This record gives sequence, structure tokens and C-alpha cells, in this order.
Amino acid sequence: MRAVKGGPFDAVIVKGGVIVGEGGNRVFATNDPTAHAEMEAIRAATGSLGSFVLTGCDLSASAQSCPMCLGAIYWARLDRVFYGNSVKGAAVIGFDDEVLCRQLTCSSQQRDIPKVPVLAEEAECVFPEYEAGACTMRYWPTLLESAAYVGVVVRCFLVVAGDGPP
Repeated sequence: MRAVKGGPFDAVIVKGGVIVGEGGNRVFATNDPTAHAEMEAIRAATGSLGSFVLTGCDLSASAQSCPMCLGAIYWARLDRVFYGNSVKGAAVIGFDDEVLCRQLTCSSQQRDIPKVPVLAEEAECVFPEYEAGACTMRYWPTLLESAAYVGVVVRCFLVVAGDGPP
């Protein structure tokens, strides 16, 4: 943080009591808006473990995660997240996710940045090949079918909509 590489955020990922990934916010240093502490820690952990699946790992962060990082946490399938500062505390110093959260609750047509579908048939032509097994890797082999995951998604959307705890 003192080197002004990004905001005042850090994160570590631990598996079995061993740090397997760590990261600090490097948005300013890299000119990469995705270089948040959690994202950097996830990238480091997946690299050191050789897997995009981080089941069995916990993430500890200096603050609650933004919507982008929360999405990455679920994609990586981390077990738990521990955090220090709240979203409201981060907003006080200029890191306010309220705009992002509001945009997530809007329909695509109501968002400030339009999402315009193009060439849907051409884009979808790869899906049957993928489903037929051309790629043997699957992102969500069983997670989408679990009741626990469905409950997490519902709670996430309640929080984003302002109907649940932060």
C-alpha cells in the first residue's frame, strides 16, 4: 500500500495451514482494474496448486470483497472467506461498490453500460461441440446441483439488492 501500487487491500489463501497464494491490490501499478487483492491471491494460489479449483482453501482479506472478487471466489470454489473491513468502511475512503451493486440488480436494458447481443447463432455454435466432450474439463461438475450453492446465490442476490446483511 505504501508503495502506491493500489488501494489498501491485501489477501492470502491458506490450505491446510499453509499459505498457497497471496496478493495485494495492484490496480495502479498494472493499470489493470481486475488486479484486486483477492484476484491476485486467487491467481497465485491456482498457479501454486496447479488447479483452478480451490476447494479446501480459505481466503483472508483485509476487507469485504467487491462483486467482481466475490464472483471469482465462487468460481474458484473457496471454502470460506474471512475479512477485516466492511464494505461501508471501504466506501468511506473512496472504494464504493454501491454503483456496481445497483447495476447488478438492473435488467441488461437498464444498465448504464449497454449489453448488446450480436451474432448469437455463430457464437453458440461452439456449445454443442463443448457439450459433446471436446473439452473434458468442467467448471461446475456438481456445485450447481447442490442446495447449498443455490442458497448462497439467493443470499448473494439479496445482499446486492439491499434485502440482506452486508
